[in-house]
Formats: sequence, structure tokens, C-alpha cells
Amino acid sequence: MEEQNYRTLPLRVQKYVWSRLESLRQFVWNSQAKNFVLLALPYQISAILTALIAVGYTKLFQKAHQWNHELLVDRPEWILFTAPLGFITSWGLVRFFSPMSGGSGIPQLMAAVEVAKDEEKNDGSWRFLNVRIIIVKIFSSIALALGGGAIGREGPTLQLAGSVYRTVHKLLPPFWPKVSRKVMMITGGAAGLSAAFNTPLGGIVFAIEELTRTHIAKFRTAVLSSVILSGMTAQWLLGPYLLYGYPKVATVGPSFMYKLLAISAVCGVLGAASCKVLLLLDKIRRSIKSWLPQLLFVLALAFTFALLVLTFGQVTLGSGEGLLDHYLFAKEPTTHWKDALGRILGSIVSMGAGGAGGVFAPALSSGAAIGGLFGSWFGEDRGELNMMILGGMCAFLTGVTRSPFTSAILVLEMTDRHSVIFQLMYASMIASVVAHTVDTKSYYERMKNRLLDSIPGLDRSKTEETLE
Repeated sequence: MEEQNYRTLPLRVQKYVWSRLESLRQFVWNSQAKNFVLLALPYQISAILTALIAVGYTKLFQKAHQWNHELLVDRPEWILFTAPLGFITSWGLVRFFSPMSGGSGIPQLMAAVEVAKDEEKNDGSWRFLNVRIIIVKIFSSIALALGGGAIGREGPTLQLAGSVYRTVHKLLPPFWPKVSRKVMMITGGAAGLSAAFNTPLGGIVFAIEELTRTHIAKFRTAVLSSVILSGMTAQWLLGPYLLYGYPKVATVGPSFMYKLLAISAVCGVLGAASCKVLLLLDKIRRSIKSWLPQLLFVLALAFTFALLVLTFGQVTLGSGEGLLDHYLFAKEPTTHWKDALGRILGSIVSMGAGGAGGVFAPALSSGAAIGGLFGSWFGEDRGELNMMILGGMCAFLTGVTRSPFTSAILVLEMTDRHSVIFQLMYASMIASVVAHTVDTKSYYERMKNRLLDSIPGLDRSKTEETLE
């Protein structure tokens, strides 16, 4: 009927309408709007894929830790079997199938960003971010989690996200408007952190503070859209949640800051020192070229971890979420020096074995254990104790990552305690200064350089990429 009405119009009117429609089509197709849509589409697709992978990975990771915990509740001695099996399987997957899948994954992402060059069809970034890494990273870290390893999933999620973004970029057809490879990978890191922690602001700050020194104006649209889409998709699948939401906190005065100063200084030193030990273990393992002696080294670390679990208890196992939940929300939490020592040593030994796993969550739980221990010494009430625990979390994570703003924003978003933002930033600042006296570079920076140095002939000259 509409077509008949159109045909009854005078020919001159028909031609005018057709010309206007054609002009509109040409405008949409040739305008900057079309280019903007095409430029944004790879980021949006990558963000949704990242969220789906992150959610599935999270569920598998949690199931693995839960299975190990339930197995060892009645028979703790079984750790002597599960730890060696998990450690060796995790190491073997990395060693024989994808060496760049080992460790946290954040140094690999940083290395990929550093060597990325848009003018080259295949630059060195593919070595650190690809489909094989996605597969091996997931299976290796799950194997280590099944063995009880004191690892987290957040760092691996960032490498998974970077690999997704790098792969989507590689699949873009030749006629597609130019999309910056470097910006894609930076955005992937931000989206991965957003999906892993449900902390969109933390993802944005991490991209700025840790992954690049480029001005935010060059990639703000890509980062914002990816962080929002990945976070919303993960939240849609998992439901709205805060990882450690709504712990009770107190209003504190200036005198409290001296106590927080002590906690932050200790956490900063221990965070940086633990990374130096971890780097030493990594150096020893890498110096062993033959696979059999290296396997024996990993086996020795596995039995060491099993002995740590038997000595310090099940608090040593896993990412430390159980300890954080107890310390922050139990009516009368029981704190002990064994908790702090078990968390720190367990994480070092687990990561030193060469399998896949992250240091974010273990660092948070180690800092919480130290903050709780100081709180019991000072005899604080529940609200002030939580302030010390949160400060310890920020400080230890800063000692490891040297990213004070990211640490403060992450803990803030995970707990929704906006009233203590200044205390969290204070703790991160103190830890950053103190950790710098132990080592001038972060664990991630050291590992990134080590990874780049391991590839002969790799062009490490930096380039500035922009998102038009």
C-alpha cells in the first residue's frame, strides 16, 4: 500500500525523495560517523568476549579451589599428593605448550604493548598474546588451583583479555579503518581488570598507571566503552556484586594515621621483598635448561608448599578469599602471625614453580593478614581493625605492583567504603615510597624486561600510537 502511494506521487517529487535518501545513505556511509562505528565495533566485540571468558574462567577457578578445600578438610595430609600433581601439571603445560603463558600474565601484556607496531603486519606482540595462550593459561592455572596453589585469577584474566583483543584485531579485514593494535591491547587490560574484579574505575586507572604513559585522550573512548561493556556483561552473568562488600569501618582521627603508617611501611617492605625472592626463584628455574632437572626443581617447590600448608594451615591455600572474608566480616576474627607468613610464603612458592597464576589476590590477602595482626596488637575495635586490614591490602598490593592509585581504587571499589578513600591512598603512598627503597622497579617491570630479553632480535623501540 505504501509503495502504491509512493508511485502515485508526481515524478518530480519521487526523484526528490530518492535523491534525499541517496544523499542520506552516502552521508552515513562516507561520514565520520561510519568510521567511528567501525572503529568502535572491534572494541565492543572484544569486550563482550572478554567478559564471557572471564566469567567462565572465574567459575572454573572457584570450583577448583573449592574442590581442593573440601578434599583437605578431613584429610590435610593429601596436600602431599595434590600439590605435586597440580604444580607439575601446571608447569608442564606452560613449559611444553606455551612458555609465555606462565606467571601472572601482566608482564606479558606490558611486553606486548611495548613492542607493538601498527605499521608492521606481524610485530613481536603476538608472542605474548594469542589464542594458544588463552587455552594454556586457563588449564595451567586451573591445574595449579586444583593443587591448592596460592595464586589468583586476576593477572591471568588480563592476559586472556589482551589475547582476545589482539586476536580480534588480527582478524579485521584489510578494508577496515585503521585500528591501533597497541590501544587494543591496552584496552584489553583495562577490560580484563574490570571483568575480573567488577571494578571499572580500577580498570581505567590501571590502564593509565601501569600499561601506558600515553595521555588518556588518545584512547579514552576505547577504554571507557570496553570497560563498561565487559563489566556490564560480567555483572549481567554473575549478578551485581562487590568482591568484599560493605565491611564496617570507623571514623578515625590523626593519631590513627601513625598506626596506618606502620602497617603500610611493613607491607610495602614485605611486598617488595617477596617479589625479589620470587624473581630469584624464577631466575633459578630459567637457568635450568633441561626439562628433567627443572621438573625436579618444581617438585621440590611443590613439597615445600605442602609442608607450608601442614605447618600454617589451610589459610595458605588458594587465593586467600576465605581469609579476607573472615578478617573483614567475622564478629570476632582470630588473627595470627601464621596467617601472614603462610600467605606470603605460599604465594612465593606457588608462583615460583613456573605455572600460570596471578599475584593480585594473594597480595591482597597477605596485606589483610598483616593489617589484622597489627590490629590485634593495638587492640582496636571492629571498625578500626577493618581500617587496618584495608590499609594493609592497599599497601601490600602497592609493594608488589608499584601502582598506588590502582591499588587504592581497587580496594575502594571492591568494598564500597568511599569514606576511607584518603586513608587508602595514604597507605598506598607510604607503601610505594618504602617499597622503592627495596627495589626501584616493580615485579611486573622486572618480569617484563626478563621476558623481552629472552627473545633474541626483538625490536623493543617504542612507538606512540593514537586512536583517531
